[in-house]
Amino acid sequence: MNDQVQQRLIPLAIEEMSPEQRQVAEAIMAGPRKGLRGPFNAWLRSPDLADRYQKVGEYLRFNSSLDARLNEMAILMTAAHWQSPFEWFAHAPLAIKAGLAPETAAAIAAGQKPATMRDDEAVVWAFCHQLRENRDVDDATYAAAVALWGERGVIDLIAVNGYYDAVSMTLNVARVRPPEGAEVPITAPKV
Repeated sequence: MNDQVQQRLIPLAIEEMSPEQRQVAEAIMAGPRKGLRGPFNAWLRSPDLADRYQKVGEYLRFNSSLDARLNEMAILMTAAHWQSPFEWFAHAPLAIKAGLAPETAAAIAAGQKPATMRDDEAVVWAFCHQLRENRDVDDATYAAAVALWGERGVIDLIAVNGYYDAVSMTLNVARVRPPEGAEVPITAPKV
């Protein structure tokens, strides 16, 4: 597969949607996202699932107990793990705007541990890296995360990883790509 492949699920026009799809689409567009970008077009094929996912995503993106910089860092780690160029395109600017250093984002895109990070970013990196590599985190990393964000923050960090796994998987399978000419340092997986 290359970056020029066609999107698998053609965007649905509002007038073509079932009543259930339209209700969910209108709720998404009326919320903080203001549009149906990313995985939402694909998810609308299953309106009940789309509604549930969009509510979880709204919490994790806009209301998480984690600082936006740290939340976005975890999202970038997920996008890089799944080699999801649209997810990277959508969230790298948000991460930088939230205060993540461009060098940190670049290292994540390259699949490397960033050479310099703030202390809380180092905990996010260790937690997310261990979660993906080991399917668990060690006691020291868990304790550091709880000390910084409490148990709620740890659960929010786990959830942001899981939710954006689903987002990235959907984007990859649906072959949603960034706009033509967008500079994205990660490429879609080869199939």
